[in-house]
Amino acid sequence: MKRLSDNKIVLITRSTRLDELIRRFNTTSQAQFYIEHLGGNFKAYQEEDTSYKLAVRETVRVLTQLGRLQQLDRSFVPNFIFAPDATVVVLGQDGLVANVLKYLDNQPLIGVNPDKSRWAGVLLPFEVKDLSSILPQVFAKTSALRQVSMAKARLNTGEVLYGVNDLFIGPKSHISARYRIELAGDAEEQSSSGIIVSTGLGSTGWLKSIVAGARGISAFFSGDESLQSMLSQSYDASFPWDADYLYFSVREPWPSQQFSARLACGKIGVETPLIITSQMSEHGVIFSDGIEQDYLPFQAGSQAIISLAEKKGLLVM
Repeated sequence: MKRLSDNKIVLITRSTRLDELIRRFNTTSQAQFYIEHLGGNFKAYQEEDTSYKLAVRETVRVLTQLGRLQQLDRSFVPNFIFAPDATVVVLGQDGLVANVLKYLDNQPLIGVNPDKSRWAGVLLPFEVKDLSSILPQVFAKTSALRQVSMAKARLNTGEVLYGVNDLFIGPKSHISARYRIELAGDAEEQSSSGIIVSTGLGSTGWLKSIVAGARGISAFFSGDESLQSMLSQSYDASFPWDADYLYFSVREPWPSQQFSARLACGKIGVETPLIITSQMSEHGVIFSDGIEQDYLPFQAGSQAIISLAEKKGLLVM
């Protein structure tokens, strides 16, 4: 079969829930017994698995005709070296798109929805049937691209982690984090359940829930009827995907004689990074985009500089 071009295409796929159950229980029948024994609908897992794998096969068929294709499971992405001229196609939900985007360096990413009847997502503007028309545009550099700002955590050890939606800095278990926080020359010792740093892309997620919770708690304890009447309204905490700033929020800061809670939230700008020095003897971590397995250890003596990343993600839209 003759290819349309010799352009490099990397297709990122993932395991289905059924795949994960079979790995856990060894066989399909044992997985089925476990789900149905708990009252679950095993057929839903099978239908989802069938739908996704049909989409994978069709995507592979189409992409093989368009360029030099390499298929890669999501688990290999953190250690994979993407060619500078590669076009990356992600077949999955929004979370998979975000998790792949942070490992790219100026390569365009195409988010493809494998089944619109099951999943919706702002980062999945295309279906499999669209690939034949959108890939030639990407190869010709005529497709519409949207820039996405990222967060970056750099440790004093030289280790770096990027976040497309958000970064979490704190304990990996339900204990208090202890650290020193500094922004624009203002600093204090804190104890909390962690710090969330949100990008524009991630501002409709974790940041939105943090703001909603803070408004609800403030309204309840203040007794302010005007605040309480606003709780039924959806508060828009979002900001542009390509913004040159980030927001940070401290979760459950604990004010005491030893710890302060003035720097509970704020803006991280180009010239004003957030500096956090760990005072945790163990369990301190920094992870991004909800992927706890892909983290930086953040133990006592480690210092993290949280800033805007020097690179931006490129989403084909």
